[in-house]
Parts: sequence; structure tokens; C-alpha cells
Amino acid sequence: MNCIVKRFEELTLDELYQILQQRSAVFVVEQNCPYQDVDGLDQNSVHLWLEEDGKMLAYLRWFPDPEGSGRLHIGRMLSAEHGKGWGGIALHEALRRIDEETPAEIEIEAQVYARGFYEREGFAGCSEEFDLDGIPHLRMIRPVKGE
Repeated sequence: MNCIVKRFEELTLDELYQILQQRSAVFVVEQNCPYQDVDGLDQNSVHLWLEEDGKMLAYLRWFPDPEGSGRLHIGRMLSAEHGKGWGGIALHEALRRIDEETPAEIEIEAQVYARGFYEREGFAGCSEEFDLDGIPHLRMIRPVKGE
């Protein structure tokens, strides 16, 4: 299994296509949630995915808070198959890289069912539940590592 990390401008057209295809397959088709995936944030994001034999196993992106808070946001977290542990590996690797390269507080909008998954990596809920595209979410924060 390979872990690939690239900024938007480093992505090949085939990689970008595969990312958008996988995000659509999970968030739009599997979760039956029509929403605007191409949101203008990819260009300022770091994209991380796990790949084996040309197949994307898990994916996420992180980007600076558009509001300028200094926080980083992790989003579009997905696993191609549930129960394999790939999402956890991808998240752990992203957090390791963030801690080493750009230590910052990290915010996510987590689907409520995945709360425990994120708590295991040091995130804590910081909002009430809210509806996002028909799916219950909550905001979670992970402090800067070591604080």
C-alpha cells in the first residue's frame, strides 16, 4: 500500500479525476447526498490518499481555514470499503504530517456516527449536532499536538 501526498498543483489529471470520481461514488452515490463537491477548496488543499494496485483505498484533504483563524480543516474523508481500517491509516498519517510540517489546531465537520473514530485521534466535539446535506454532523477540534 502506498501513501501519496500532493498539493493541488502537483496532481496529475488522472489523479484529480480519480479523487473526484471516488468522492462522488462515496458522498453522492453511496450516501445518496447530492451536494456541490467541487467547492473551490481543493486548490488550497493538501490531498492524501492510500493506493494499492492503482486503486484508491482511502482519501482526505486538509486546508487552511478560509476565515483565517490559523486552524487547518480536514475534509472529504472517505474509505473505499468500510471495515478495512484504511480510513484510520489515512487520518493517522495526515495528522502525523500536519504535526511535523505545519502544527496547528485542526477542525473537522464529522458525521455523527463517526464521532468515536475521530475521538481516538484526539478530536473533541465542540458543537451541537447539525444537519449538513441531510446527514447529522458535529464540529470537532483537535488541539495542536503537545498542547
